[in-house]
Amino acid sequence: MIHLEHLNLVVSNMDRALAFYQAAFPHWRVRGGGRQNWYGTERNWLHFGDDYQYLTLNDSGEGENRELSSNQVGLAHFAYVTDNLDALIGRMRAAGFAPSKGGKSLYRSNAYFIDADGFEVEFVQYHSDLPSQRNYYE
Repeated sequence: MIHLEHLNLVVSNMDRALAFYQAAFPHWRVRGGGRQNWYGTERNWLHFGDDYQYLTLNDSGEGENRELSSNQVGLAHFAYVTDNLDALIGRMRAAGFAPSKGGKSLYRSNAYFIDADGFEVEFVQYHSDLPSQRNYYE
């Protein structure tokens, strides 16, 4: 079996990035971290997640992330499945993060958030356990 273990994100401010992801994933923890030299640049890094998946955050980011409404090459968004989208949206709002867009259909609901560095993160809740319904595209 193959599954995604981690994403490695370069961020401009570790504390702001961590605040966003802690609101989204309250059961995750900082698994480890340190300081390293990355091609001549000293940077802090940490792994934030659980025993099976995590985000790597690196704090040496410079410049702007890709314009999400453009056709520019780069990461468009990444997504996580949640069992309770309303609770997640509530946690995010309480932490100061509002959804940028979202929707609801018969078989799924979703909400998108933009983190402090311009990464778009989708959270989806499925209303069916049948793959044919979960993957139905109206």
